[in-house]
Amino acid sequence: MARTRVRTARIVSLLALSAVLPLVTGCGTDSSPSGADDPKAAGHRPVVVVTTTWEGAFAKAAGAEDVTVIVPRSVHHAPDYDPKPSDLAAVAKADFVLYAPFEPYAAKIKEAAGSKAKLVEVNLDNDPAKAGAEVVRLGGLFGTKDSAARWRTSLDGEVAKLNGELKSAWPGGKSPAVVTQVFTAWAAGLAGATTVGTYGPEPVTPAQLASLSAKKPAYVLDNAHMSTGTVLPDSGAKQVKIVNYPGEDLDLLAVYRDAAAELKKSMGGA
Repeated sequence: MARTRVRTARIVSLLALSAVLPLVTGCGTDSSPSGADDPKAAGHRPVVVVTTTWEGAFAKAAGAEDVTVIVPRSVHHAPDYDPKPSDLAAVAKADFVLYAPFEPYAAKIKEAAGSKAKLVEVNLDNDPAKAGAEVVRLGGLFGTKDSAARWRTSLDGEVAKLNGELKSAWPGGKSPAVVTQVFTAWAAGLAGATTVGTYGPEPVTPAQLASLSAKKPAYVLDNAHMSTGTVLPDSGAKQVKIVNYPGEDLDLLAVYRDAAAELKKSMGGA
């Protein structure tokens, strides 16, 4: 019920903002996104608006240079963000608006802005194979295929390097047993760890707690953005915070490096 009230309030807020949008966008005589009919036209730089830095990092990796992030990184639950007039103004000028499946409000923002931008749902998964494929797909939409392909090559190289370093840090030289949150499974793969169980996104139930603890994981890879505290108390497992969202520099490769650093430190290899 609380979530319904929040979303209703956001929609009302968006409608109110749409009424003042012409005032903040200036003359408003050209309603075409970024003044171009074909964002893939030669020489045109696609104008991209994204809901969070996560989508922003995918867009940047795909070759987009003009990327505007709506929800600040400090807001942990994006659907609760209250959009500003400047957000709608940015959407009104965009060629593309990128959003995640759990952010359906993006369509409302586009509607409120009266934008002609193409809405693009992004599969936010940092699993290297899935992230690489998604970046290449976006590069095809943006007309930046070459940039996307180069980034995918750099991702493959970086992941191979980090994977090798983490395997060298395995305690006792053996792949450690880990429990992951559903959105941190990619980090287990990065470490070459053996996943013995998963939890989330809902809080762990008493039955899950008993079952996961019985598998004697050495590590719990918790989602830093959805953490509810110690996941498996009294199990002896070390808890490692995994961050999915990049910083304001929209560097997705830094997410892999940071996760590897946290894992390596927990394994005593730092």
